[in-house]
Amino acid sequence: MSTTGRTSLPWGLLSGDNAAWVDAQYRAWLADPGAVDPAWARLFEQHVPPADPRAGMAPAPDLRSIFAPGGGQGGCDPSAVMEAAERQAKVMLLVNAFRVRGHTEANIDPLGRRDTRPHPELTLEYYGLGPEDLDVPVSGRGIFGVPPVTTLRHIITRMRKAYCGGFGVEFMNIGDPRRKAWLQERFETVQDRRVMSKAQCLKALRQMADAQHFEAMLHRRFPGTKRFSLEGAETLIPLLDDLIEALVPRGIEMIVLGMAHRGRLNVLANIVDKPVPDILAEFEDRPTQRFSGSGDVKYHLGYTHEHTTSSGQQVVLSLTFNPSHLEAVDPVVEGRCRAVQDRRGDTEHARSLPILIHGDAAFAGQGLVAETLNLSGLRGYRTGGTIHVIVNNQIGFTTAPSDARSTDYCTDVARMLQVPIFHVNGEDPDAVATVAAIAAEWRQTFRSDCVIDMYCYRKYGHNEGDEPSFTQPLLYDLIRNRPTPLEVYAETIARRYDDIDESEIAAVIEDSRQRLEEILNQPAPPVVDSYQGNAETSLGRVWSAYRQGATVHDPVDTTVDRERLVELLQKANTLPDGFHAHRKIQRLLAQRREMARGERPVDWAVGEQAAYATLVAEGHPVRLSGQDSGRGTFSHRHAVLTDVKTGEEYVPLCHLDPGQARFQVYDSMLSEAGVLGFEFGYTLDYPETLVLWEAQFGDFANGAQIIIDNFIMATEQKWDRCSGLVMLLPHGYEGQGPEHSSARLERFLQLCAEENIVVANCTTPANFFHLLRRQVLWRLRKPLIHLSPKSLLRHPRCTSTLDELASGRFRRVLEDPDVPPEQASRLIFCSGKVFYDLQDARGERRDVSIARLEQLYPFPADRVQELVRRAGAGTEIVWCQEEPRNMGAWPMMDEWMTDALGERPTYAGRPPAASPATGSPRKHRQEQAALLEAALEGPARPIALR
Repeated sequence: MSTTGRTSLPWGLLSGDNAAWVDAQYRAWLADPGAVDPAWARLFEQHVPPADPRAGMAPAPDLRSIFAPGGGQGGCDPSAVMEAAERQAKVMLLVNAFRVRGHTEANIDPLGRRDTRPHPELTLEYYGLGPEDLDVPVSGRGIFGVPPVTTLRHIITRMRKAYCGGFGVEFMNIGDPRRKAWLQERFETVQDRRVMSKAQCLKALRQMADAQHFEAMLHRRFPGTKRFSLEGAETLIPLLDDLIEALVPRGIEMIVLGMAHRGRLNVLANIVDKPVPDILAEFEDRPTQRFSGSGDVKYHLGYTHEHTTSSGQQVVLSLTFNPSHLEAVDPVVEGRCRAVQDRRGDTEHARSLPILIHGDAAFAGQGLVAETLNLSGLRGYRTGGTIHVIVNNQIGFTTAPSDARSTDYCTDVARMLQVPIFHVNGEDPDAVATVAAIAAEWRQTFRSDCVIDMYCYRKYGHNEGDEPSFTQPLLYDLIRNRPTPLEVYAETIARRYDDIDESEIAAVIEDSRQRLEEILNQPAPPVVDSYQGNAETSLGRVWSAYRQGATVHDPVDTTVDRERLVELLQKANTLPDGFHAHRKIQRLLAQRREMARGERPVDWAVGEQAAYATLVAEGHPVRLSGQDSGRGTFSHRHAVLTDVKTGEEYVPLCHLDPGQARFQVYDSMLSEAGVLGFEFGYTLDYPETLVLWEAQFGDFANGAQIIIDNFIMATEQKWDRCSGLVMLLPHGYEGQGPEHSSARLERFLQLCAEENIVVANCTTPANFFHLLRRQVLWRLRKPLIHLSPKSLLRHPRCTSTLDELASGRFRRVLEDPDVPPEQASRLIFCSGKVFYDLQDARGERRDVSIARLEQLYPFPADRVQELVRRAGAGTEIVWCQEEPRNMGAWPMMDEWMTDALGERPTYAGRPPAASPATGSPRKHRQEQAALLEAALEGPARPIALR
């Protein structure tokens, strides 16, 4: 306060938001002196300079001079001014609270069970305000859709419409002010216009009717049959259509969808355009698609279709097949979408996107959700934003939300991404349409995820044969006694819009019913091959070259020109000028150039590098990912080099030829299931690419067992879709303990049947080179499980020559290079590293021949039989392995070799064990010596050839 008789306010009043607010008050006073608080009016009257008679108006003063010590021309009531400033500060706190907490009072539960008692922070009393403040002029600055000077009553009315209506939104945790302001503007101004035109309202009504009639028809025709009805959540159909209609004009050409079984048949029929007669044929067990394998239940199947929007634009909709394991399809969908983007050169992720449809209990409970969310911003895995739609049934099987999660919302895990999370009433048509429009625009503007949590309910139990009132009697009393979502929807639009009358509503619903009846009267569709049924879609055209009747037994030419191989290896191991590599890397590259010149034998790393180099040079993309894949867990690969002075990265395999294919290598997040699922999905839409996922240790692959069991092993048999995914699983017993020894080979071999996969365990760089090239060059796609080496990466005898790379081929079985079977009295079959241990233990003996099974499945019975015949009757046949008897290859080799030979071979290896390996180095050495002695010296049965 000034002591000179003239008033001034604290300098702080003219700093930050206060200065802007005072300026707004002043501008409003200039326009209308009655528009501001009387205290401010008096202040401005006292301090504005007299009008210049030579000018037509008073000049605007410098506001800082009004409040500066010694400034101004008269007195005013500083307490009144301070009161107005404090009131404004409280108003802005309340506005912020609506943006942060408004969702807690939103009307989002159609069942009306949500506790919507006023949140303390949304009350006047919390801020020391009262009814007397409601009509006092305040600034509207910083609030969208309100004038510069308004009243608190008007602000609260608009804030409630924006944040406490049919949808609530969590977004204030977003750190980017620009994104927050973008969202605030849309939330706070949408109330100023009609969200849905009459035509859009009637279209949504029609889709609701289509969804309800479809479910009712199935219920009548197939009572008690599992279909996982959408009833209670029919609004999902117009919601998805709203998203599609909003996304396609913004450049989207393909949408990859993933969802669980609930409502899937309805989405197939009413969104993805799968013919209803085809769905009925599946209910009647006369499917219209002929599968090459065993097939799957109807509510797991996928479908791809080129859909036409209401504006006539085309978009490919592809619903991904999935097992019953909830959320397992999430990373698969992400991988598929990234593959589409990479294939089309869509580096901005602007033309394709994933839509994932979740259940509330699964979104909160399944860890793959968090893994998938975490992929969203990583350079090797981002797809430019996924729209997550949660069908919130407010129950999980029989489990209430209070027992299913520790959070207020099922969506709280998504807050990690700082993205908008919408909670919307599934029976409020305007709210659903608003959320869909904002979500679509957000995704295409910011290339970021968003979440739509649609509150609804589940009419029946977990399935149509389940009785839900056993565990939720009160909930299901409420559900049974309420109108259907279609009835609620119809009543709402009739009440809300004057231009829609009840006769129009009735006509739309009746037309929906009649159209379904017409479809049901159509003749049964013919049976077609499941792949050819979608051959005209873009996805079908991608795969057309790989379904020509090829088999895993077809020969494949994997040779390369030797001079070209040398040239590529020289380029792959030469640094650009000015790049400062680590001194050890410089020495390593020099050694590799010697290998390229034939001056050193080729080691494992160069054999692998040669495979990638020749493939990309021939036009085949390569994608490798996993934990530490750039360098390699065991520091052998060094596909990514780092400048020690600048930190810049250089990938030599990206700089071989101007016209080469893409080479990508990514260090993944610390996840198995999410990343493996992503890479599997990538292979589904980019079959020309060699896609490899590398486990840090093979043991860790069991963290992705759901992906392995339910997707990789049986995709062709269940869904008639193929994958060429390669899994690199480091394996080998070197005394590193139970979790760093075994890739659990037995689990993969146990799942082998119908030539579903290839399982290999290469022991030379050349054989690995040809195996990788075969994986791309043959005209079919099968997953490849490869047990990668650890100690063999630097083993002096685990080498090859350039000629073996250039002119060789993949050999399923490698016979002993020193002792042919004809000279041996004992023939040992083995696989992997133990071959070199057996060689060392055998020493100079020439009565034991050691054969290696490089391909374990499909089992090379013909080659095994050939070697045994050459050895002759009476030869002792032994299977040797490092793993315990109940693990490794033996459980299946016992069966397969016995079938092939007519007699059972002798086992030599560790005894049965619960744990794969010992943690004691001393005990490991003892066990290893014992199994080698048993293989070379132990008793064995001579075989009599049949």
